[in-house]
Amino acid sequence: MMFNSMQYLFFFPIVVLLYFIIPKKIRYIWLLAVSFYFYMCWNAKYAILLFISIFITWSAGLCIRIVKTEFGLGKVAKGILFFSIAGNLSILFVFKYLSFIIENINFLLEKLKLQPFVLEFNWILPVGISFYIFQAIGYVIDVYREKVPVEKNFLRYALFISFFPQLVAGPIERTENMMAQLRNGSCFDIRRIRKGMVLILWGLYLKLVLADNLGTVVTAVYENYENYAGIHIVLATMMFAIQIYCDFCGYSNIAIGSAEILGYRLMENFKSPYLACSISDFWKRWHVSLTSWFTDYVYIPLGGNRKGTVRTNINTMIVFGLSGAWHGASWTYIIWGVLNGVLMVTDKFTVELRKKLRNSMQISIGGGINFLQE
Repeated sequence: MMFNSMQYLFFFPIVVLLYFIIPKKIRYIWLLAVSFYFYMCWNAKYAILLFISIFITWSAGLCIRIVKTEFGLGKVAKGILFFSIAGNLSILFVFKYLSFIIENINFLLEKLKLQPFVLEFNWILPVGISFYIFQAIGYVIDVYREKVPVEKNFLRYALFISFFPQLVAGPIERTENMMAQLRNGSCFDIRRIRKGMVLILWGLYLKLVLADNLGTVVTAVYENYENYAGIHIVLATMMFAIQIYCDFCGYSNIAIGSAEILGYRLMENFKSPYLACSISDFWKRWHVSLTSWFTDYVYIPLGGNRKGTVRTNINTMIVFGLSGAWHGASWTYIIWGVLNGVLMVTDKFTVELRKKLRNSMQISIGGGINFLQE
């Protein structure tokens, strides 16, 4: 089920109506049921993967809490953390990356004139798997760090991971933001409903009117680029940049608006990224929930910027390489991530030079916020 489908047009009003009718204490159970229904509308059998990820991280959180805080077994808690992360990443690896890895191994074997692997996979990539896996991993890490209290209610935790507005395409929510809201519940608020409806309408406009129509033009040019002049290809590329922003931001706004109507506040995911004054500033504005996730759970644990310039730049390259792979299992995405890492490193090296140039030309730029800061 997609946000811009007729199915969702009927589904969402029913969800909202019944949500505010049933008793407040059990509303989260209703949301959990409709969230799994929402996911199963795409492919029912893959809801098993979602359940497995939820069960692994919920159980790991409880075990970490017990062995670390009650028995003081820090090493055991770290082992539980490791196996819960490994279990979730294994799911992601098998369903998203295994075919890609085997294809590349077979390519090398063919070059060496050796017998390739013959493995056939009948599955397709489960929708939203990269989003809910990262959100689940973030929870168990936060519990281990004692940043958030462990959630003992399995159904409430399951709702945190499967909450349908942000299940398929984010934002990747943080435990401290969402769990507190789910524990407290929400009340009918006409102002929030009005705000949510505006966000949904704006998101639909970005997606259906701008992104889809721009996509038609871009596809026509890209698929027959040999029939177009250079200026047309340049314009199509510029249009593609607008298209992809409207597509992602539009879908994100519909998700945020849907949650707002239900009384829950999701984090803003796009903050006018094309108004950024540097590549660092751009990555602070584009897909905010993902970039901040990589910062907190990958970049900083690797050492962040605490271990010298060389190590900082290596950590930056690792983060962006992983970010590229997260977006898709292909060399195109990985190269895209590495290129952005190179731009980030270059941005840091040229900060002072750019300041001098701006000062010499009397150019004033404000509001820049550096990405990957601790």
